[in-house]
Amino acid sequence: MHIDIDKDACIGAGQCALSAPRVFTQDDDGFSTLLPGSENGNGDPMIREAARACPVGAITVTDN
Repeated sequence: MHIDIDKDACIGAGQCALSAPRVFTQDDDGFSTLLPGSENGNGDPMIREAARACPVGAITVTDN
């Protein structure tokens, strides 16, 4: 699994971090980022929900 965050589209709503807190967090400016070591999603079942919850569609999840 590959997770991509479009940093230009992200508005910092934080829905990803609320949906999948073991994978996503917010940086010092409030924008979405992946937690270190979670680039492949760590098998978290909420990753796709986090992508769907993003109000601007800044997160894409693809299978490798």
